[in-house]
Order: sequence, then structure tokens, then C-alpha cells
Amino acid sequence: MTEKLDTGHAFPAMTLTTVTGDAVTLPADIGTAYQVVLFYRGHW
Repeated sequence: MTEKLDTGHAFPAMTLTTVTGDAVTLPADIGTAYQVVLFYRGHW
């Protein structure tokens, strides 16, 4: 993805790994029309 998301843009499909090792595919695994996705860098 090379462009930022803007109002009306669809969230790009991607698979992420959670801190517990589970795979989450976005936006397919989101159960409702409205969600917040938070990317937290964590402690380095």
C-alpha cells in the first residue's frame, strides 16, 4: 500500500499476526461494519 487511507476508501486486505501468534485477516475477520484498528509498536 503506497497511499494513505481517506474517507470512503476500503481497508486493504492484509493478514497480521497477534501477540498470541494467531493470524487475523483484515478486513475479512471484522464482524461489523465499524471497527477501530490500532497498531501499537510496543516496547523495543
